[in-house]
Amino acid sequence: MSARSKARKRALDILFQADVRGDEVAVTLASEAKRAAAEPSREASWLYAREIVDGVIDHRDEIDEQITTHSRDWKLERMPAVDRALLRMGVWELLYNEEVPTAVVIDEAVELAKEFSTDDSSAFVHGVLARVARTA
Repeated sequence: MSARSKARKRALDILFQADVRGDEVAVTLASEAKRAAAEPSREASWLYAREIVDGVIDHRDEIDEQITTHSRDWKLERMPAVDRALLRMGVWELLYNEEVPTAVVIDEAVELAKEFSTDDSSAFVHGVLARVARTA
């Protein structure tokens, strides 16, 4: 697994954890930063995970607007927390990180949905991110 794939998984953990606990993402991120400082061998994945989470924090309103616009009859608050986190990560990468190709963003989010969410989530995540990508 590449460092960026590991970073996406870490970012998913942070965003999901904050959402489920009802905490501010920044608080969960700070807690994870302390833990990451004790794990120098995982620094490469930590740096990109932090970039993703910081990006989601900085652009949360725009990201959520994109998800709401392209999710077709699904309100953000009705989505499983994992899907919400995956979509926020994916939209941030699509709109604010030009280094990652669109296909990679979508494929990585779909794989994480298959691993961590419902049976229907991978198709849902794919559809929303593909629609966002087409309008970006």
